[in-house]
Amino acid sequence: MKTSFRLNEKELTDDIINVIRTAFKNKEIEITVSDFLDETEYLLSTDANKKHLQKSIADIENGEGITFTLNELQEKYAVK
Repeated sequence: MKTSFRLNEKELTDDIINVIRTAFKNKEIEITVSDFLDETEYLLSTDANKKHLQKSIADIENGEGITFTLNELQEKYAVK
């Protein structure tokens, strides 16, 4: 079984530990802790990326971009 928890450090309580103990009773477990990086935050983390994304958004808003429905995207690019 695999379970993921995403929470703020302030939400880390004894209750969470007890939930883990109950879910994995008598089993060896591995706990990995990492900070969460929001994808949007990451993509906007450099000036070059930020400018590129802002231009792409402006292009779409001005009708200059290419848009697809999900079905069109899958039909065109899905591995068959």
